[in-house]
Amino acid sequence: MLRARDAMDRAYAQPLDVPALARIAHVSEAHFTRTFRAVFGETPHRYLQRRRVERAMFLLRETDRSVTDICFEVGFGSPGTFSRTFRDIVGRSPRTYRKEAVTAAVPTCFAMAWTRPSA
Repeated sequence: MLRARDAMDRAYAQPLDVPALARIAHVSEAHFTRTFRAVFGETPHRYLQRRRVERAMFLLRETDRSVTDICFEVGFGSPGTFSRTFRDIVGRSPRTYRKEAVTAAVPTCFAMAWTRPSA
């Protein structure tokens, strides 16, 4: 399970699916999905979405790139899916998040811990 989670952390922007992740973990797809949820408290798909949204949050705070560019860079296939998923996880739209986000002069590890969306 850790190998699969590490693969998602490294390649969050790549198209990853359950069969590929199950192969990395050396288990069947059904066993992978059940065990991943039991171990990490969320489905593999939701974990991957959350990792992508975390990266998007950073890019929205630290860059002036368009929301659409950020959407595709972090691995979402459409701006609509990105906005809906972002709102579900963060509680506001990407544009609203960008307006309200404040770049603080603190170490990145602290900023990530403070702004990490809950599962």
